[in-house]
Amino acid sequence: MVMQDAIKAEILLENGVAVRRDYEPVSYREALDFQTARNNAIYEGLAPDLIWLLEHPPVYTAGTSAKADDMLDPRFDVVEAGRGGKYTYHGPGQRIGYVLIDLKQRARDVRGFVHALEGWVIDTLADFGVESWRSEAGVGIWTRDIDGSEAKIGAIGVRIRRWVTMHGFSVNLNPDLSHFTGIVPCGIAEKGVTSLARLGISVSAQQWDEALLARADQFLAKLGQPCPPAATTEGKQA
Repeated sequence: MVMQDAIKAEILLENGVAVRRDYEPVSYREALDFQTARNNAIYEGLAPDLIWLLEHPPVYTAGTSAKADDMLDPRFDVVEAGRGGKYTYHGPGQRIGYVLIDLKQRARDVRGFVHALEGWVIDTLADFGVESWRSEAGVGIWTRDIDGSEAKIGAIGVRIRRWVTMHGFSVNLNPDLSHFTGIVPCGIAEKGVTSLARLGISVSAQQWDEALLARADQFLAKLGQPCPPAATTEGKQA
């Protein structure tokens, strides 16, 4: 993808951050190449920070801590993502948010960035009546599944290159949850995965995007502050 063509599809917000929304699936490899190019462009001052909301065709991605034993059934393409963490799944019905931000212009706090990213998703889920939280079970967004157990509804995975962030979060709106069975999601075998649809809540990609972006200023403001002392998350996929 040519960088200038991609930028034409973006909307620049008043805070100087660009937003791009795609509603047709974007291949993971294409998105990864674009992120790498955009990361460089932001570092060099040639492009603004970016929030990119999209979905992928079915794919398994491997973080830098991925273990071979956690790949149970490679039924889809497997891509080395370059982010922290282990294996995860992306596919239709799961909304992805890639957040490319120059932390040199913020608080230069990786843990603070991850904490703010988690809070952004948690607050947006609350707008749809879903209580979610950070958990000692692992980095990510957790909620109560229909059987009362704790289950993951969103994942966090980041990479920092020269203080410019890459990757971001995923939230399960209505994906095929059976696709997660090809891996041990995020290396946590004892915990399940859920979605808004499984919880009986119907949210379209467009509805999710609007609610999320309504809280974008709140999220960005937190990046200018150091990580709260009580926060224990690290910048890894989970």
